[in-house]
Amino acid sequence: MPKDLSIKSVLIVGSGPIIIGQACEFDYSGSQAARSLREEGVEVILINSNPATIMTDPMMADRVYLLPLTVESIEKILEENKIDAVLPTMGGQTALNLCKEAEEMGIWEKFGVRMIGVDVAAIDMAEDREKFRQLMVKIGIAVAPSRVANSFLEGKEFAQEIGFPLVIRPSFTLGGTGGGIVHGKEDLDAALERGLKASPMHEVLVEKAVLGWKEFELELLRDQNDNVVIICTVENLDPMGVHTGDSITVAPAMTLSDTAFQDMRNKAILMMRSLGNFSGGCNVQFAQNPETEELIAVEINPRVSRSSALASKATGYPIAKIAAKLAIGYSLDELKNQITQTTSAYFEPALDYVIVKMPRWNFDKFKGANDTLGLQMKSVGEVMAIGRSFTEAIQKACQSLENEAIGLGYYGKSLMKSEELVAYIKTPKWDRIFRIKDALMQGSTVKSIVQATKIDRWFIYQIQLICTMEKEIAKYTLDTLPVDLFKEAKKNGFGDVQLARILHGDCTDEQVYEKRKALGITRVYKMVDTCSAEFEARTPYFYSTFEN
Repeated sequence: MPKDLSIKSVLIVGSGPIIIGQACEFDYSGSQAARSLREEGVEVILINSNPATIMTDPMMADRVYLLPLTVESIEKILEENKIDAVLPTMGGQTALNLCKEAEEMGIWEKFGVRMIGVDVAAIDMAEDREKFRQLMVKIGIAVAPSRVANSFLEGKEFAQEIGFPLVIRPSFTLGGTGGGIVHGKEDLDAALERGLKASPMHEVLVEKAVLGWKEFELELLRDQNDNVVIICTVENLDPMGVHTGDSITVAPAMTLSDTAFQDMRNKAILMMRSLGNFSGGCNVQFAQNPETEELIAVEINPRVSRSSALASKATGYPIAKIAAKLAIGYSLDELKNQITQTTSAYFEPALDYVIVKMPRWNFDKFKGANDTLGLQMKSVGEVMAIGRSFTEAIQKACQSLENEAIGLGYYGKSLMKSEELVAYIKTPKWDRIFRIKDALMQGSTVKSIVQATKIDRWFIYQIQLICTMEKEIAKYTLDTLPVDLFKEAKKNGFGDVQLARILHGDCTDEQVYEKRKALGITRVYKMVDTCSAEFEARTPYFYSTFEN
């Protein structure tokens, strides 16, 4: 259906301070949504307590309020402006919780404002752990065995029933705040207290931990005609037990069989439709048993998320822009020339490249912080790399971290022996990917590393390819390095600095660069065009690679 002409002004709610677990990706989405709505002639009023964002620039909205994200602030804005609708899905969990609170206090009804992009029932269903579990059972999608606890004693009782290891998941929090894995009785009391305190509802889900299962995320969009598209499928390199914000993630999914992928698609669409009739974006997370391909639903977020921002950049499909237009009444097939010159927005992106997102941590600035990764997000940012292969993308991501890593090599840092490294990587830490590479370089087997980390063997084989190539390169000097091996190294993401370190004999990265240029091994630029060159694209950008 066409745009809802009764919506002349929209209030966008931001996410507030940029803190660990709720990062600047929401600024990316909020800014995109504001521009998208103004493009349609809709007046945009924006509230965000954080002045250090792009969305609070006076150019982004018709009116910007730098006020605390409270119901009192919302009421003040509604008294000063005639607002037809509120869009809460661009400000993360903070915005959803605030808009839900305003709904329960009757604020929206009092001022004649309607919620678009999501509804309160969907927020409740997704964020209340017990309601989510009941919904999944109702629609026939498996979930891990779990019970909801509203008190410390209830939590202890349920833990005894379910058995260890357990996951504690607080309701209505973001970034895994207050959550944790409990391996035994000695950790239970502290984990329950932390989780109950973190939840604004004083409620936690006590859930059987499926540690070692593979984790996947899907980004979906739906319009008022119930058309659903899946924009991106993202695979977590790290298995269940590490928060997705702390996990290295890869798009498109690399290790899914076609039958498992189709099953996951169908279940994700069913989950989104079961939440209600709202139009907009949605993020669904699954865990998969690597042995049987059994799927269980982990959670659903009826809003744009950190992953939505990643998926937008990864595919070239502007999720927040399209979601904002869907929220004011458009259907996907009506949105022409938003992405390509010839198609509507009603299509699913096709990727002819590999995306790797790698988080960045700053544990050295937080003395005494526990650097073991778990259900509570600890990264302070992330990098995204694009390559023609996983090996190229992972190396480019490592080179971007600004932490002395030169490709997938953290030279001079590891003094551990092979068996010590295999023991070390059993615990997920920020440097595990580098230590896996160190272990392979020292002769550890792929099988031993898979057993230690539960990371899919395909990824370990890819890292082994990098190790094999590095060992081969080390046999040569710059002058004797075969041209074919030089080209292959560049295709697999080896940087000039990295090659200078690996090559036998002394040489500098400048010398490697000059030799490479003389041999005609130069970068080419390829397009992120969203549709693998099937149609002419309107919103592309480029990445560099050494592929012919």
